[in-house]
Amino acid sequence: MAQNLVVLGAGVSGLTTALLLARKNSGHGSHITIVAKHMPGDTDIEYASPWAGADFNPFTARRPSENNEELRIAQEFERVSWPEWAKLASDVPEAGVGFRRIIQYRRKKDAVRPPSEWLEPCWGIHEMPDFRMLEEDELPDGIDAGLSVTSICINVTIYLPWLVSQCLKYGVVFRRAIVQNILDAADLHHSGKKADVIINCTGLGSLRIGGIEDKKLCPVRGQLALVRNSPLQNPTMYSISGTDDGPEESSYIMHRPAAGGCVIGGCRQRDNWESQPDPSLAIRIMKRAIELDPSLVPEGRGIEALSVIRHTVGLRPQREGGLRVEKEVMESKDGKKVRVVHNYGHGGAGYEKSYGSAKAAIRLVEEALVAKL
Repeated sequence: MAQNLVVLGAGVSGLTTALLLARKNSGHGSHITIVAKHMPGDTDIEYASPWAGADFNPFTARRPSENNEELRIAQEFERVSWPEWAKLASDVPEAGVGFRRIIQYRRKKDAVRPPSEWLEPCWGIHEMPDFRMLEEDELPDGIDAGLSVTSICINVTIYLPWLVSQCLKYGVVFRRAIVQNILDAADLHHSGKKADVIINCTGLGSLRIGGIEDKKLCPVRGQLALVRNSPLQNPTMYSISGTDDGPEESSYIMHRPAAGGCVIGGCRQRDNWESQPDPSLAIRIMKRAIELDPSLVPEGRGIEALSVIRHTVGLRPQREGGLRVEKEVMESKDGKKVRVVHNYGHGGAGYEKSYGSAKAAIRLVEEALVAKL
């Protein structure tokens, strides 16, 4: 597969797709150009990947709007991705990925099914290390059920540059550009020749890029606090099924490896483009975090004892009908046909599903290259 390829977008989806493409071609990625407006190190609100938590937590990602096909695809991408994340956590410390115990609580007021059915239809959490349901005497007041499992957390400030370094190692070329129309990317291959396939990994950008303008996409705003309050060894991460502060607000705690700080969140505010942190929401987030895990601060202390690094906002690229991994042939104004493969719309699970969706996109690239235009 030595044809010229342009990967549009340098978030976690674009970087992962480019890296796996380069590896698949016997480790030679010199035929691949990553074209993006934003690169790791940039801090623009349009660029979602630097703002993520980020962990692998598939049992909290379900939404009632998801239909069976959405769930099937999500489960498959998660199933394929998990071994990759586990391998990074165990064998590649420089990637900034570490194993973490996660405790997930379900509040009594959120319980609509028996605890034995709570995890359905999750893809295979029972296959993850150390999975067990919590005993009744382990449940705090007001909690109906809980689970414990070993998963991973990602220090995105290390992981994104690591992906870049791996791409460079395999010969992938990076190019900054602003693309107004998806077909313009075909002219941006570093060889000066037309790209044989464009792989579109633009996330929320696909809402506005000409030729796509996917109206099924919308931003889902998330707000986090990054704090220094984190145990040195074997930190436990927490999440809970809901809050009393409104249906758009949530509570979770993630401990990033490699001194990446403790992430506390959050919210899911649909169709909200606001890039600045909301001070009142920040206070609610910090209060909920201490309630969820009182060990974050000395006994009896409140949010004033949290050592805050910063408050941040990110926009999740949510897509009605689930993420889009598919191929198409598009026609330019001069009548020339261009092969395009899409890989976007991951919502809040861009890291979680990145390897599964990238591998699916690569299969479509291979199909597109052998198909006649």
